[in-house]
Amino acid sequence: MSTRPPEAAAADGALPAERHIALAERHSAHNYRPLPVVIAEGEGAWVTDVAGRRYLDGLAGYSATNFGHRNPELLAAAHAQLERITLTSRAFHHDRFAPFVTALAGLVGKDRVLPVNTGAEAVETGIKVARKWGYEVKGVPEGRAVIVVAAGNFHGRTTTIVSFSTDPEAYRGFGPPTPGFRVVPYGDAEALAAAIDADTVAVLLEPVQGEAGVIVPPPDYLPRVRDLCTRHNVLFVADEVQSGLGRTGTVRACEHSGVDADVYLFGKALGGGILPVAAAVADAEVLDVIRPGQHGSTFGGNALACAVGTAVVKLLREGPYLDRVRALAPLLRARVEELVGRGAVAARSIGLWAGVDVDPALAGGRELCERLLERGVLVKETHGSTVRFSPPLVVTEEELDWALDQFAAVLAELRARR
Repeated sequence: MSTRPPEAAAADGALPAERHIALAERHSAHNYRPLPVVIAEGEGAWVTDVAGRRYLDGLAGYSATNFGHRNPELLAAAHAQLERITLTSRAFHHDRFAPFVTALAGLVGKDRVLPVNTGAEAVETGIKVARKWGYEVKGVPEGRAVIVVAAGNFHGRTTTIVSFSTDPEAYRGFGPPTPGFRVVPYGDAEALAAAIDADTVAVLLEPVQGEAGVIVPPPDYLPRVRDLCTRHNVLFVADEVQSGLGRTGTVRACEHSGVDADVYLFGKALGGGILPVAAAVADAEVLDVIRPGQHGSTFGGNALACAVGTAVVKLLREGPYLDRVRALAPLLRARVEELVGRGAVAARSIGLWAGVDVDPALAGGRELCERLLERGVLVKETHGSTVRFSPPLVVTEEELDWALDQFAAVLAELRARR
């Protein structure tokens, strides 16, 4: 019998799942409620737990692992850079920075990139840029800038961002709220038009609302947002942290509506599931309001992040990922729509991203996720009875079909129980 203390054994994964979970409950803050699975390895669309059981990853880190676990091209880029240098800080130039910002700017079709670490940092950057642009370019009086946002949004967890959340779980207990935001219903262009005034500097939206349950707006919504922003000299800031970089079958989810935002915010998939990488991307006339010393990040744009981010851009330019999403999207849509009336009350999808609203009379979303866990599929609920499905973009047609078979089987079990 080992004489090591439990905590030491836990460090190398030698403990059973129950002990891992017990130690996590004891020593970590309870800001998450994970499903009772302890993952030890991953490859492609699959992960393996400490007992050796495999699961299809139906969450993909909320799009952070869009290109699959241990993607060989991304790992090669990271390994090569680990052998050279990982961090210099932006106090100096390094030889991975220029290739990364050039590649990402070209992919998005903009002039400038401001690298940071996380999606929330990208959103905070977008807010600061929009306000400063409003004061210096649009001429809004100092201290009066207003950003219009949408109900049901999820843009991150900072105190400023949760100030304009409409989810009580996100904002309750964290006040006082940061002023300068106006909330309107998502998908309602008339309400947006009424909310824009002379002090409005930006409209900040998710092209598809992920945390809300994969809410896809009406087809004419984003074009009307773009028109309103242009007519009123307001920046259109698109939060593509979850929706961008392949999830919907395009680099930018805005492409589905044929619109171009003024500022794009990226994260999650930009780090290839290896490390946090995020960025705000815009043209020079917008991002150049930020001058030396006014905004920064110690790790933002570090050499390792830039090496991985450049490899991600290359995958999107040259890899089969976008084509695969477009090919599989009709299958996903058909299969989730079949669930409506068979245990689900509604289903929405775009690309390889779906939200299924479970009939609350049958079960909550948590129970559905636990039952899918037993069948080898990992997903996560949101807002009670909604389950999101967003597998890595490397998933095959057979794997996708199998996972959706498990959805259907669990709903059938729940209906039979009733």
